[in-house]
Amino acid sequence: FLFSDSHAEVISGKQEGVYAWIGINFVLGRFEHIEEDDEAVVEVNIPGSESSEAIVRKRTAGVLDMGGVSTQIAYEVPQTVSFASSQQEEVAKNLLAEFNLGCDVHQTEHVYRVYVATFLGFGGNAARQRYEDRLFASTVQKNRLLGKQTGLTPDAPLLDPCLPLDIKDEIQQNGQTLYLQGTGDFDLCRETLQPFMNKTNETQTSLNGVYQPPIHFQNSEFYGFSEFYYCTEDVLRMGGDYNAARFTQAAKDYCATKWSILRERFDRGLYASHADLHRLKYQCFKSAWMFEVFHKGFSFPVTYKNLKTALQVYDKEVQWTLGAILYRTRFLPLRDIRQEVFRAGHAHWRGVSFVYNHYLFSGCFLVVLLSILLYLLRLRRIHRRAPRTGSLWMEEGLPSQKGPGPL
Repeated sequence: FLFSDSHAEVISGKQEGVYAWIGINFVLGRFEHIEEDDEAVVEVNIPGSESSEAIVRKRTAGVLDMGGVSTQIAYEVPQTVSFASSQQEEVAKNLLAEFNLGCDVHQTEHVYRVYVATFLGFGGNAARQRYEDRLFASTVQKNRLLGKQTGLTPDAPLLDPCLPLDIKDEIQQNGQTLYLQGTGDFDLCRETLQPFMNKTNETQTSLNGVYQPPIHFQNSEFYGFSEFYYCTEDVLRMGGDYNAARFTQAAKDYCATKWSILRERFDRGLYASHADLHRLKYQCFKSAWMFEVFHKGFSFPVTYKNLKTALQVYDKEVQWTLGAILYRTRFLPLRDIRQEVFRAGHAHWRGVSFVYNHYLFSGCFLVVLLSILLYLLRLRRIHRRAPRTGSLWMEEGLPSQKGPGPL
């Protein structure tokens, strides 16, 4: 296959978020027209035509995705947004994507304004690493100031509320080892993690003080993937419809359970088949981290009922690649796109095409005419040879085939 460097590119976090948002809403059928009265709808001010009346169309779903390194949020902003300052407006331009998924560029009914923000260092594993780094640094500093040896020997471990009860763990940095022992205190773990959200006092901000447009919580729906699903399903077996009160109680119970009991349950196969010891070990921390990111970082109320944690949607694993294909082919088939590009680059395309088709038709016509003539000549030759064949039979003493021979 012909392949050049321009055929491959590394997409940005914003592109990935937009493609993921398109993919899941396509699978959910949220780009279709309203057919039933009980469907969830939303009033939308089409970007670029704020003076026009708002249109009513299906409510789209937002996406939350927490991986090992980063966390991402993407959702539609149906109404025109206002900004607290010019700096905030400038930042928002890089976080808001506007695109048309209609039948053509002139149909504006399906113009969408989507907010996408990616937060590096806020994934489950990266957050644990940040937490351990600060734990190590603060403990070393306290030991130096107070003249203590906390965490420097297995007999005097540092108590970690984000690890299950009585579990032993170690942190190694710069040739030093810090010994930990879990206390399984979910509430204290959450409180300890809140400073890691890096929230500011500015309005309409989320993690790291990044701008976040308002979410109409009463009329919205979100899907949580990756760590949002693993935290609720792998161990707690609560994947699906998220309930903050039930999740908090289940996480508390898990954290406060002795590590020996958790291991016994694991050996008996009581958790998800793909859950491993790493998941068991850091489930308490990741549950608290997911809870804080969702409710404190993104400011979702604890009463929010429209989050679904999922691995698949309608038995399909939704990836950003589906959204990329839909976006790239949203207006015309690829062959028409290529044709338009060719026409734009060659002004004499129509004339060349006409001359080429004219010669092609003439050539085909001559070939057909020649074939007919050759066929007629062959028939004429066969017709002339027929009497001569009968006379040869008589010369060789063979009976004629016109009638029966003598008895």
